[in-house]
Amino acid sequence: MDYWLVTAGPEGEPGINGAIMPRNGNLTTVNTISVNSVDDAIKAVEKAGGKVIQPKMPIPKIGYFAYCLDTEGNTFGILKPDISAK
Repeated sequence: MDYWLVTAGPEGEPGINGAIMPRNGNLTTVNTISVNSVDDAIKAVEKAGGKVIQPKMPIPKIGYFAYCLDTEGNTFGILKPDISAK
C-alpha cells in the first residue's frame, strides 16, 4: 500500500499530522482518531450502529488501524500507535 506520513510540526508537540495515499474511489479526506485499542473502538462503533469498512490492519512501524463508517455515512479512521506493528 502506498502510504506516506506527513508531519506538520515537531515531535511531542500538539498538531495535526497525517498521511497521503492514493485516492480510493470516492474516499477523500479522512479524519483518524488515536485510540487505546482498535478492537475496543471497533466494538464501540458497531454497538453505536456504525460499520467497519476496512478491518483492522497494521501499518508497519506506525500502528494498527481500521476505517469505519458512522450512522450518517461519514468515513473515519481509528489508529492505535504501536511502533512494533508489522
